Amino acid sequence: MKLTPLGNTGIQVPSIVFGTSALGNLFTALKPSEKEAIVKESIRYTQPQTFFDSAGKYGAGLALESLGNALNALDVPKDQVVVSNKLGWVRTPLVGDEPQFEKGVWRDLKHDAVQKISYDGILECFEEGNELLQGYSTQLASVHDPDEYLAKATTAEEEKALFEDILEAYRALEDLKKKGLVKGIGVGAKDWKVIPRIYEHIKLDWVMFANSMTIISHPKELLQFMKKLSDDGVGILNSAVFQSGFLVGGDYYDYQLIKPDSPENKARFEWRERFFALCKEFEIPPAHACVQFGLSAPGVACVALSTSEPAKVKRNVEATEKALPAEFWAEMHNRGLLKEYSPL
Repeated sequence: MKLTPLGNTGIQVPSIVFGTSALGNLFTALKPSEKEAIVKESIRYTQPQTFFDSAGKYGAGLALESLGNALNALDVPKDQVVVSNKLGWVRTPLVGDEPQFEKGVWRDLKHDAVQKISYDGILECFEEGNELLQGYSTQLASVHDPDEYLAKATTAEEEKALFEDILEAYRALEDLKKKGLVKGIGVGAKDWKVIPRIYEHIKLDWVMFANSMTIISHPKELLQFMKKLSDDGVGILNSAVFQSGFLVGGDYYDYQLIKPDSPENKARFEWRERFFALCKEFEIPPAHACVQFGLSAPGVACVALSTSEPAKVKRNVEATEKALPAEFWAEMHNRGLLKEYSPL
């Protein structure tokens, strides 16, 4: 597979970064053999370099542990794997029947997790993550969902204190980079407007936008910021390009269940109906169009995709590699389905 530089990190990445939430038993508990099969297929279709995105929050460390188990079982050379670890959560003992950090989401966990956004907390998260990877290591590190952390604030003073926690967490990441323990520090967020705020204080090496730069929603301000990041040599990853599954037929948009019961939501359903019709005309799966659009955005090196089914890994990889005809994008534009940006 063709590799692309991720900003100035010195790391070459394929066009797909594999999300690992399924390895942490998100919504369903996979067997160890199924998890190993997912990792095996991921390695198979992205040689000579495979890129995984994980987090201590995923299954209270189970995703990292399962990834380490699979990589060791498959005897994958360490120089053929890149791991990005979103830091901010560490394991704690499980008390009761289910974890308390995200109820109803994870299955069959043996640990709980607690959030630690601070200088020492991030160092603890980093060390635990590498232990769970069992011989493999984190090359790219970030603070997990700083936007959600800030959203907990109920007053301006509390929000200011939480932002100081985030800056302290990044001071820890900067020290890890200075010591050569990671090759790049970054940020990922669903609310992309938090990222420029952090970027004012921290020299980021890479950025992951989630649920932000999609075929249905691509604000001009975001495009301008992405262009600035690219010009600055910051690597960009694009994730959640299906708008929480809505763009491929799901009922959730921005992680919220929606119905066509308001002018805004009605417009979204109407847009999707016209989008599906055009995809059918060109015999293009809607998911493929979403992935290719996400890849085409300014400065994007790769798109993050996840699956709990080994057989779907190949399909996901192909969606990032196979370009779509210019005529399709032209028609998207002609029918008013693209707003501020076109891949043409």
